[in-house]
Amino acid sequence: MRLTARALNGLGTLIQNITDVKPSWMQLTVNLYPMPELPEVETARRTLAAALKGKTIQRAEFPEDSIVQCKLPAGALLQAVQGAKVLDVHRKGKYWWIELDRTPWLFGHLGMAGWIREIGKESIRLREHGNAPWEDAEGNVRFMKMRLVAEDGREVVMSDGRRLARLWLAEGAHASKNVAALGADVLDHPWKPADLHKVLSKRQAPIKALLLDQKLFAGVGNWIADEALYQAGIRPARAASTLTIKEIKELLKVLGEIVELAVEAGADSSKYPAAWLFRHRWGGKRGVDEIEGAPIRRETIGGRTTAWVPDRQK
Repeated sequence: MRLTARALNGLGTLIQNITDVKPSWMQLTVNLYPMPELPEVETARRTLAAALKGKTIQRAEFPEDSIVQCKLPAGALLQAVQGAKVLDVHRKGKYWWIELDRTPWLFGHLGMAGWIREIGKESIRLREHGNAPWEDAEGNVRFMKMRLVAEDGREVVMSDGRRLARLWLAEGAHASKNVAALGADVLDHPWKPADLHKVLSKRQAPIKALLLDQKLFAGVGNWIADEALYQAGIRPARAASTLTIKEIKELLKVLGEIVELAVEAGADSSKYPAAWLFRHRWGGKRGVDEIEGAPIRRETIGGRTTAWVPDRQK
């Protein structure tokens, strides 16, 4: 899939002005395109935690890439993490970060095709990866942007052939405005129906657009929004203010179920239920025409391509 300038403008750019403190790594603006969805990022977080939590990073590599590294000074990432102990690995919405026993901490975003995996372990592939091998003929990790080796030899790498992933540093989650600007994480801190009803009752925007608003639903991306609306029977173009408390309860219920199942599947889409709209939204240029005999309509809603089923969503 080509990422055109028009598409980028449609998605918008998340800007981080980290702080006014003097160190140069703390005065960067980080431009991020919110493409990955929560299950992929949570899977990456779990990979990092399983390999590194409680251990010292004995060796680190960050091949020079001023774009991915947000124009950080040369060696800043290496200096921050090598020799530091990993206390924990966190995620909120579509961002992940490594909490170290010293500051600054390492933060990241996967972009469109960035991925984190442990060397020697099986890993899923995102749609953007195709069937290209992880390593070249000499055994080197292709498009590597980060390598972290723990004291016990376990090793994780981040690769990104499209260079839309980002790595940056901050004194903590509170100091990274990308993270601080997020709303409730839909996996860890889901909305209460009554609270969400109060918010949505004042909003005339399409419910699809608001589901993609990271200040309201941190972690939700395009396919999850479409899936939740399909399973809840809600038309994506409906004004959010028209949703009843009963519909909001159902929407939150299915949203939670979708995210939890996708996370427990390790973001492996081959394990998603056959009845999900996910299974029908892609394929060729238009995707599958029907789901269980009902026509699928595709149109732009909230600036994003939306798949929905008029016979089942009102």
